[in-house]
Amino acid sequence: MEIILLEKIDNVGRIGDKVSVKPGYARNYLIPQGKATLATPENIAKFEARRAEIEAKAYGELETAQARAAQIEGQVLRVKANAGPAGKLFGSIGTSDIAEACDALGFAVERSEVRLPEGPLRVVGEHQIELHFRTDVNVTLTVVVESDQTEVWVDEAEAADAADVAETTDAAEITATHGSEK
Repeated sequence: MEIILLEKIDNVGRIGDKVSVKPGYARNYLIPQGKATLATPENIAKFEARRAEIEAKAYGELETAQARAAQIEGQVLRVKANAGPAGKLFGSIGTSDIAEACDALGFAVERSEVRLPEGPLRVVGEHQIELHFRTDVNVTLTVVVESDQTEVWVDEAEAADAADVAETTDAAEITATHGSEK
């Protein structure tokens, strides 16, 4: 099916390109979303008349996306989650969690703009994710997942170590006592 693109689409083409795509992709996605129109002589004439307006709108959206990316670039996002002693999360951190954390810091990020290349975050530590604002605008964000149970696990580990030391000391005293009786 021949269509005219009204905005740049990844792996398809740029504004004003006349391209051939599968009919279902055009009918179900591109045309209803306003990203393309059928390539009829009437639509081609309408597009050429509005070309400058459409390109100006696309340029404005690109500048807005680049400004958002510049604001977020280099930021470190810290997310607290419930984790076990080995650092494995009880659950996971997904796109909606990251979008909410960004909103809490004052960065407007939609859930659909968050890209998790390795899937949901499931362990404590530093992770690199990508925010996709527009076709040409991507920014890498560092997400540090921290355990909200750090103090509890450390205290329990220290208590266990202290108990082991006490048991070892008691066993040594018992051995010394039993050895002197022989």
